[in-house]
Amino acid sequence: MSNEAVAPANIASYIDHTLLKPEASEADVLKVCAEAVEYKFKSVCVNPVWVKTVTKALKGSGVLTCSVIGFPLGATPSDVKAFEARGAVLDGADEIDMVINMASARANDKGALVDDIRAVSEVVHAGEAILKVIIETSMLSDDQKVIACQAAVEAGADFVKTSTGFNGGGATVEDVALMRRTVGPDLGVKASGGVRSLADAQAMIAAGATRIGASSGIAIVKGEQGSSAY
Repeated sequence: MSNEAVAPANIASYIDHTLLKPEASEADVLKVCAEAVEYKFKSVCVNPVWVKTVTKALKGSGVLTCSVIGFPLGATPSDVKAFEARGAVLDGADEIDMVINMASARANDKGALVDDIRAVSEVVHAGEAILKVIIETSMLSDDQKVIACQAAVEAGADFVKTSTGFNGGGATVEDVALMRRTVGPDLGVKASGGVRSLADAQAMIAAGATRIGASSGIAIVKGEQGSSAY
């Protein structure tokens, strides 16, 4: 990883511009899409119900459509997560961010985690989409974080991701560095939850993040301070 900070002009290409509030309206979603096109963010990340809307709004823009699966608890059977993911990909999602089974992670049950992630990985990759795996770092010990990351690698995921932003603590530099060490140089690492400023984003990238999930993307690229928890 380079020790040079990513320039503000280049930071937008790291950001998944995110709107996951359950009460978000169509107007809210379309506003986020317009912002993503204007600022050239990497993707717009929304709940599955909005994937068709976002895909249509972003068509031809070069901005990707991202959706979340088993969100925000991860406490859904793996076959249901797979069904949900397949639907999102069919609706136009280029990327899927799934939440793992936290009970399995807390129980150090790597085999169960691999099965959970692989069920989603197979359908996502069959649709030629990318899978990011949310391990919810705030709920895990360092050893459990390592096991969850190892399971994601074994199950064929493309990224590991720190947090949903909905269950307490968000991304930390220490967690991002631990995740990067665990998955090696080739897998993506997404820092999300509480990344609200350019300095926050640059610190996460310096620690090994290759993607930033944030609803404060505009504040980040403008060098201002965002206020959202996600």
